[in-house]
Amino acid sequence: MIFLRTGLVEEDTTLAESLASSGHDLIAPSLIQTEVANALWKKKRKGAIDLEGAQRVCDHLPGFFKELIAVEPLLQHAITLSFAYDHTIYDCIYLSLAHRRKCPLVTADRRLADKVQGHPLTPKVLHLSQWQP
Repeated sequence: MIFLRTGLVEEDTTLAESLASSGHDLIAPSLIQTEVANALWKKKRKGAIDLEGAQRVCDHLPGFFKELIAVEPLLQHAITLSFAYDHTIYDCIYLSLAHRRKCPLVTADRRLADKVQGHPLTPKVLHLSQWQP
């Protein structure tokens, strides 16, 4: 099972699209919907997307995932990770889910991947550029 974390920069788009169409079962915390909506708002501020386009993306987003998992059961472990790594709770929710489901976390966030690599509290974490179809 492959797990995807947002944080894409434009050059990662092709790799992310390849992962999304790879046939792997992708899961994510439901938080991903809020994060994507916020990224769309940022794109709107730059004139890169209109309201209808943003709403279409949000409508189709759940279809990319086998499951969207509630955040609340992940919070206690995510707080532990957040304090251990001195890192945002948002990212640690993704780590907590990957840990709970015993699946790798594939992320476009190189800083996160480097920070937690090999740490005993986390699952296998791959930067998107390390993922192979």
